[in-house]
Amino acid sequence: MQREEVYARLPGALLPWYAMSARDLPWRRDREPYHVWLSEIMLQQTRVEAARGYYLRFLEAFPVLSDLAAADEARLMKLWEGLGYYSRARNLQKTARLICDSYGGSFPTTREELEKLPGVGPYTAGAVASICFEQPSAAVDGNVLRVLSRLTADDAPIDLPATRAEMAKRLESIYPADACGDFTQALMELGAVVCTPKSPKCGLCPARSFCTAAENGETARYPVRLPKREKRVEARTVLLLECDGRFAVERRGPTGLLAGLWQLPNLSGARSADEAMDEAAALGTQPAQLCRELHRTHIFTHIRWDMVCYRIRCRFAPPRFVWATPGELRETYALPTAFRIFLEGEV
Repeated sequence: MQREEVYARLPGALLPWYAMSARDLPWRRDREPYHVWLSEIMLQQTRVEAARGYYLRFLEAFPVLSDLAAADEARLMKLWEGLGYYSRARNLQKTARLICDSYGGSFPTTREELEKLPGVGPYTAGAVASICFEQPSAAVDGNVLRVLSRLTADDAPIDLPATRAEMAKRLESIYPADACGDFTQALMELGAVVCTPKSPKCGLCPARSFCTAAENGETARYPVRLPKREKRVEARTVLLLECDGRFAVERRGPTGLLAGLWQLPNLSGARSADEAMDEAAALGTQPAQLCRELHRTHIFTHIRWDMVCYRIRCRFAPPRFVWATPGELRETYALPTAFRIFLEGEV
């Protein structure tokens, strides 16, 4: 079957299936641009079940876009804590302020204008334009790339921007004029719950009858990807310093990885227990007892941190740090997961 024919059959196959099978997700209950945009930003690099709770708490805190625009940054970051990629949260607020200041509080309605917003790329712009404004604007993410690659047995590596652009162009040529939003969401849904990376449920797929990879028994071969680059590995030593029931935290610098977020004091390299006690002394904490040693690994997009953490009880709390109670660490200070994992059982 020719590629054009496969694409042309997609709306007729997917739309009835989506109407019957779509998951009940909170961001699908209306077509409010604020809600759709927020959910799409949260779902980047985040599983649906993890994002669901964040989405509901976020809207409880900031029910309308102007609330987000006016939010205190510390509160915003605390609500985002655990989702990672914290630049997303900052861009959310930048976008909210821009829309309130320059667009009268209403989202722009075209893909071109949406892509001008901070943190909004072609995928998110396509999702908002099609779901909220019924425009034939494709939202091509990893799920959709996988579906299309398998349907047509496409050997083009999906990592290449040209591949994504070509698939988006083909999709937009067959968008159903009266169901753009549903078609976008049907493609997302198919990739998320049926055409999964491993063990796809081909027997449940509404496009099974015209899927080239399934017909040839080659679903595992697609999609094709470029060879992965090795992640850079960094060793780090984390100091969990405690004095009179309070823990030392400090703010990271304004640029670079985890910019501007709170962290536990940490050092480059893997230090021994004796070296960690020496470092704590050099920081002016008058270390009294080494209580615990923990080893953890945290993976970022391009870096892996291999971390050792020493919990040290101190006699003095120097003002160079903020000394936070367990309650304050739970409610006020947003610590990235890379550091929060060492507070399990403490707060």
